[in-house]
Amino acid sequence: MQETTTHQPQHILERLPQVLARTGASRTTWYELIKAGKAPKPVKLGARCTAWRKSDVDTFIDSLTTAEEV
Repeated sequence: MQETTTHQPQHILERLPQVLARTGASRTTWYELIKAGKAPKPVKLGARCTAWRKSDVDTFIDSLTTAEEV
């Protein structure tokens, strides 16, 4: 009998060009949104390497579309 295992989805990370393409924000605007606490903070991958969790960016995008609907 085979045992079924449930795998937790791993966090998918996106680099800045992907995030900017998905959000439509410029680099400057994106970092201003982070500083203001409106956009998700990056995850440090190294001394000069950052990324964002795709799920965090998805939530951010969803919050924009929800705000526009109100």
